[in-house]
Amino acid sequence: MTDMSYAPTRTQSPTTKLVLRFILYILLGVFALFYLMPLFVMITTSLKSLDEIRTGDLVSLPREVTFDAWRTAWSGACTGIQCEGVRPYFLNSLLIAIPAVLISTIIGALNGYVVAQWKFKGANIFFALLLFGCFIPFQVVLLPMAIVLGKLGISGTIPGLIFVHVIYGLGFTTLFFRNYYVSIPSELTKAAMIDGAGFFRIFWSIFLPLSLPIIVVSVIWQFTQIWNDFLFGVSFSQAGTQPVTVALNNIVNSTTGVKEYNVDMAAAIIAALPTLLVYVVAGKYFIRGLTAGSVKG
Repeated sequence: MTDMSYAPTRTQSPTTKLVLRFILYILLGVFALFYLMPLFVMITTSLKSLDEIRTGDLVSLPREVTFDAWRTAWSGACTGIQCEGVRPYFLNSLLIAIPAVLISTIIGALNGYVVAQWKFKGANIFFALLLFGCFIPFQVVLLPMAIVLGKLGISGTIPGLIFVHVIYGLGFTTLFFRNYYVSIPSELTKAAMIDGAGFFRIFWSIFLPLSLPIIVVSVIWQFTQIWNDFLFGVSFSQAGTQPVTVALNNIVNSTTGVKEYNVDMAAAIIAALPTLLVYVVAGKYFIRGLTAGSVKG
């Protein structure tokens, strides 16, 4: 009989665990403070008057809270020769983001469904080309996209910007839905076909009801990318169709005398509010949706 010796396992004492946990919380607090400090400075500066900004400290709390800068940023800040604030540009961003998100998500779901469940000749090449589109830099597509928009007669319009964002986002949405749908057994599709269900009937009755987690991922991803986009907005828009990111850049770079830092900060927060709300409200669903299709039973 062989004598087998085992090394004793070393357990941490309660005091060691407490110290390690305390160090962990300290580090997390430092990192959180580091990332939240710019937001704190933006909020406090937007609530101060110009006189207080000149005489006070950037990181100090406002002595007297005022929302004049917010009102000016929303409806009175100058974006060049026009002084109408970010309100019309905020609405433009909504008109661009909402349809583009819906269209790219629907088409991406259909593409992912086809590539994952309906194997056809060249399916892998088709998916590889779509995936390649995810890695093309924005700058590469500017000139070809400008030519296409000009030929279609939608250059400098909101439908043109919607078209640009839908095309550029299809690679990402297709990737999301394809990776999610490959985890669904193909036997479901075969059984539905035996029962007489067609292409769209299978998608609508079987796959779409199971797609809520990845739909949330696609919507959050696309909305964030489209809302925060500046390059496409400044390249393919004109006066009256510019998104809020372009207006924010114009406000910050336009000076008519005294630089109003409180208005700049208020305008930046207004421009960032939708994406902040999306991540605060639905951030946990984004992580769940990304990992939902990767767990195989």
